[in-house]
Order: sequence, then structure tokens, then C-alpha cells
Amino acid sequence: MSIERIGKYEVRGKLGEGATSTVYLGHDSFAGREVAIKVIFPEVLKDREKGKVYRHLLINEASLAGKLLHPHIVQIFDAVMADEGSDDQNYIVMEYVPGGTLEQFCRADNLLPVERLVEIVFKCTRALDYAFRMGITHRDIKPANILLAAADTGAGGGDIKISDFGAAIQSSGDDTRTQVSGVGSPAYMSPQQVREMPLTHQTDIYSLGVVMYQLLTGRLPFNANNNFGMIYAICNSDAPPPSTFRADLPPSLDAIVARAMQKELDARYANWEEFAHDLAQAFRNQQLASRQSQFPDSEKFESLRAVDFFHDFSDVEIWEVVRFSRWDEVAPETLVMKDGEHGDSFCFLLEGELRVVKKGRTLNVLSPGEVFGEMAVVGGGHHVRGADVVAQTTARVVTISGQALRHASDATRMHFYQSFLQVMASRLSLANARLASH
Repeated sequence: MSIERIGKYEVRGKLGEGATSTVYLGHDSFAGREVAIKVIFPEVLKDREKGKVYRHLLINEASLAGKLLHPHIVQIFDAVMADEGSDDQNYIVMEYVPGGTLEQFCRADNLLPVERLVEIVFKCTRALDYAFRMGITHRDIKPANILLAAADTGAGGGDIKISDFGAAIQSSGDDTRTQVSGVGSPAYMSPQQVREMPLTHQTDIYSLGVVMYQLLTGRLPFNANNNFGMIYAICNSDAPPPSTFRADLPPSLDAIVARAMQKELDARYANWEEFAHDLAQAFRNQQLASRQSQFPDSEKFESLRAVDFFHDFSDVEIWEVVRFSRWDEVAPETLVMKDGEHGDSFCFLLEGELRVVKKGRTLNVLSPGEVFGEMAVVGGGHHVRGADVVAQTTARVVTISGQALRHASDATRMHFYQSFLQVMASRLSLANARLASH
């Protein structure tokens, strides 16, 4: 018998079924969006041995509804919890992510391009850092809990979403939710987790290192016939470097995986920033993606984060800018902006030098980190450029259209205009200082 409705949601089909739940594709007519509805089997919650554990996990995940708002985390919209012992439905309503999980790319015959893989792991570090700052440690990072936003897996396309925070540890100030033992997937657990020691975000760092290893090689770092053998290997054995199984891998990736999977906390990455930084460096040092025609999202994020203009922007807002900006590498003597032209865009210089020229006379030389052309947007889109801007060296330029900014989120627009005011105040102060010196 097919199910037509679950609560207020219209059911459009079954997405999948596991040991504890069935996931349906639903439609929220009020919000006008497709959703994924995870319905827990009633018998699971009534199980004498594990019923309380499963109920705890369900309550844990339901409590995150509306809390984790990040472009790389599956959003939980709604949760319905029946009374304990009731036959009523228990379900969680989540963002629908259609691209499938990363499990499909954990086989040696179906590995992702290296640059795409590193980009995925980088985005995971940013999402998990956000969760950590919200007081949440995931505790069950594995390929099945990392979803592709779309089927596109090319070097520059697609996106990821981390899901299933049911096993997460949540802390707020001095209050920390009880840690439930025996939760998680043994193959991805840190030595601290399999020993049931107190856990921090560094257990997620280890687990993500295992995921990266598997995506690079198509195999787990440790293999055993049972969980006891797996636990022994995790605590006592060293995994061979990924390049053992994939000769074209650069040493930098071996080093990143090794540090993420260190058994001792002091030797492992101390925080997500360190992990993300090394991944970004792998792009730059090994030139894993074409620098002439496209730039990886991770490199864009790191580049913008390093610019003073974006100091007060949140990670979520930086990702928004990454998506609506255009990135170009221009040759020396390229005309970037033309005197007298109408403009509705502004730019940031990230690398190289640009000259500001008026009637053949150089007025200024722009250095990395500087914004230019912003009066076109501040002036309402009817601005005429007042000078030529010419590349003096090979330069990397980020262009943002006024239209894109006008359609950005309120918080992103506010931070742009705040930073524009700071830039203008700084320029005015510099002009006054120059006038005073004459």
C-alpha cells in the first residue's frame, strides 16, 4: 500500500530504505519546495535493547531543526516526535539533495578527479568548522553522510551537503549532552572514539581523513574481518600512504591524510582551519586545477577570506560571494576598465598590479587586496568610469556585478556597504593627509 501523505507533506515516492527508517521524497505545498522525509520504523524505537539509543538519536537530530544554516550542511526543516510507546509516526523533514552520496566514488574503478575530491574535502572542513563553532561535533562522518547537491561531478561543478547529525554531541556553554556509546561507523572512528574516550572536533577531523583516504584510493585505510579486528588496527596499525595505491598522487596529499589520521591528538590537526589551509595549499603548490581558465571554489574562498575587505563577512557570506563573482586572470597591458564607459560592476585585485590612468598619466598603482570601480554600484548603477584601469603585470581580478550584489542576501549586502564606507573613509583620510603635506 502506497503512502500519499505524511503529516502535511504530499509523498511523491520512496528515495531509499535502511535498517531503521525509510526516506521519502515529499512536497511541502506551503513552502513550495521538495523535501526528504525520514520516517523511523515504530519497532525500532520499541526495541528493548536499542530503542532508547535510537530515540536519543532521533531527538538529537530533531533538535537541530532550523539551527545549522550553512551552504554545505543539509538543513532540517521540521520534526515530529510521537510519545514514547505510541504507534504514531516519528519523522524528520529535511532539505532534498538529489545527487546521491559519496559512496559511489569509493570504488577504485570510479574515483573522482583529484582536484574535485580535494575541493569536496575542503568544503567539508568549512561546514564542520561552522558546526564546531555552533558547539556541535558530528561523530559519524562517512561517505554515506556526504551528499552531492547535483549529479555533476566535474572538476568545477556540483556541491556537497553534510547530513545525519543524529549522532552529534551538542554543547552550549557548560551544558553538554550525554554522549551515547556505540554510535558511529567503526571503519571511520578515531582511536579516541573506539575507546569511548571524551570526544572533541578532532574525532571528526580523523573521520574526514579516513573519508579522504577512501576517496583517493577506493579502499579503507584499515581492513578487518570483524569490528574487533578493525578497532585493533585503528588503535595500533599505521595505514600505508594513499600514493601506495595511486602513484600519481602528490606527496602533499599523503601528508594531509597522514596528519588528519594521526592516532594521538597532539599530532593530529588541532583545528579545521589548519586542515583547510593545507588543502588549499595543495591546490596551489601542485596546480591540481587549471589556473588559466578556472579557479577551484576552495581557492576562491581562501583568497577572499584573506582580503581585509571581507574581514567581517561570515563563512556563509563568503561562499555566497564565491558563487556570484567572476574570476579572471589577465595579461599585462589588458584594459580592465575604460575611461568614460558606463559601469555596473566593481572589482577586487587579488594578484599582480594594475595602473589607474587618465589621459596617459598614471594616477595610482593598485596592489593586491584593493577594490576599484565600486562607485558604479554605490552611485546607483548610472556611473561613468573616471579613468582607465590597465594591468601592469599578469593579474587576478574578481568582478562583481551590481545586479548580483542587489540580489544578494541582506547580511551580505550590509557587509559590502559597510566595507565600502570603510574604504571611502580610508581614501578620504589619505587624501587629507596628502593635502596637508603640501
